[in-house]
Amino acid sequence: MDLRAVSDIIEIQQLLATYVYAIDAKDFDTLDRVFTPDATFDYSVTGGEIGDYATIKPWLAKALAPFPVTQHLIGLPLIRVDGDRATSRTMLFNPMQLAQPGGDHLFFVGATYVDDLVRTPDGWRITRRAEADPWVKDPPQNFTPEKAG
Repeated sequence: MDLRAVSDIIEIQQLLATYVYAIDAKDFDTLDRVFTPDATFDYSVTGGEIGDYATIKPWLAKALAPFPVTQHLIGLPLIRVDGDRATSRTMLFNPMQLAQPGGDHLFFVGATYVDDLVRTPDGWRITRRAEADPWVKDPPQNFTPEKAG
């Protein structure tokens, strides 16, 4: 592996970390430095939305609002770089605390982020994200995820 490939992998790892820290801090404007403006998403396997960045960014803010605490823990990603394009698969373990009358409810979500990335003049960006291989432990009763729009 040459120095550029190592540098690309480290930069992509930092990009993935930027995403999870931004999501947990509810700093959704930081996502502008993670995704391309034309990025597409498919969060449907975990009850989420399918759409473009203009749809998904505000939906993430709305969908995560009922959760005072989330912790998107990601595993070491499997990254494949091919010139100015790359793919990654990153395992996710996500404890979530849902605010509910009478006491908050802690549950756990797992999935894999499947990403396509592109090198831009500003560095690597995700251009397509999908979730795969979902599971949930102790899901809350009577909770309906937010829909876009």
